[in-house]
Amino acid sequence: MKIALINHGCAKNLVDAELILGILAQSGHAITLDETDANVVIVNTCSFIHDAEKESVQSIIQMVESGKKVIVAGCLPQKHKQDLKDAIPELSGMIGTANINDIPKIIDNIEKGEEFLSLIDEKPEYHYPENVERQQITVGASSYLKIGEGCNYQCGYCIIPKLRGKYVSRPIENIVQEAKKLVDKGVREIILIAQDTSSYGLDLYRKQALPQLLEELNKIEDLSWIRIMYAYPTMMTDELIDAIARLDKVVKYVDIPLQHSHPRVLESMKRPVMDYRELVNKLRAKIPHVSVRTSLIVGYPGETEEEFEHLYNFVKEVKFDRMGAFEYSREKGTYSDKLKGHLTQKIKKARRDKLMQLQQKISTECNQKYIGTVLPCIVEGYTDDGVVILRSEHDAPEIDGLVYARTDRQVVPGDIENVKITESDEYDLFGEIQ
Repeated sequence: MKIALINHGCAKNLVDAELILGILAQSGHAITLDETDANVVIVNTCSFIHDAEKESVQSIIQMVESGKKVIVAGCLPQKHKQDLKDAIPELSGMIGTANINDIPKIIDNIEKGEEFLSLIDEKPEYHYPENVERQQITVGASSYLKIGEGCNYQCGYCIIPKLRGKYVSRPIENIVQEAKKLVDKGVREIILIAQDTSSYGLDLYRKQALPQLLEELNKIEDLSWIRIMYAYPTMMTDELIDAIARLDKVVKYVDIPLQHSHPRVLESMKRPVMDYRELVNKLRAKIPHVSVRTSLIVGYPGETEEEFEHLYNFVKEVKFDRMGAFEYSREKGTYSDKLKGHLTQKIKKARRDKLMQLQQKISTECNQKYIGTVLPCIVEGYTDDGVVILRSEHDAPEIDGLVYARTDRQVVPGDIENVKITESDEYDLFGEIQ
């Protein structure tokens, strides 16, 4: 019996998918990367917003219709449980977000010809399968490394704490060991992820332990870059800021989703109400050449035109180096779902478009400052006509810009090369490898 996996959602889900494949490989099951060649297909789903759910459901139905035995993993079964089985009765199994270690039980159940099996903890408590070798779906210069799972915050728009449970950190030594294994496979950039990386260690060490983790990872030979994603504003402590500034392998890049700027909206979102200008100024003052990325939500229930303008002016003033804006998505089971004043799709889209047009101008200006400078960049690959595709330390994979450079010599993916920047556009840089 051959098993394939289709993955949807975020980088955290990608790591779970690779762990599921690792668990199956460890228990002797045959894995294929081609779902047409498989008897069983696991669909690892996302349920963060409605569009993500729709995409996951389409994959499930497609696999069912092509005659596969389908197991649904991830956030969708955790959120909808019995409703999902009622809607798609042909399913062979479901596992919850904290049950990935149980995947062999469901495969065994299918092999025995038994009926549907669902293994979903009502209150998920995730434990990273530390003894499992991840089977990497994507192998390249960079790799994600999950340092924790779950979330202790209760943001008004977010369903994740209900689907993923309380925050659980992994021990420092286990993370370092996994990082070393990835580096041995040729990975040169480690990207630290969790629902909130900056709260790492609070449960395990009774204090924020991300600075200590960075210290240990910084010692790994042949590792070039360490990148931190998804930090929480109130957890950007002086110690953490100092570690980012001081440690040579930690890229000068801070990803800190702020979601909004207006105090009333932040309060309604159950987010920290603070002056984010001060925080960004502090990051820029203490970390030389730092690139600050944020994510913002427009069209939150009750957001007035004045409150949106507050956000627009905030972005105009702060000039984030990188920014993503999202239309508020209504999710059942969240605090914001029951709020009054839900806005139309048209208003939400118009506000997002306006904000992103502003950011495009800011990003264009921001990129122009690199012209004439030399930037260390990691080699990602080549275009069809031989131009080298790279990425600077100021850009995370898949969400930020790229650097396109010409060279006469052979360069290897994963290597760090110095690129002299000669041109720029809204999001990308162009230059020559030195």
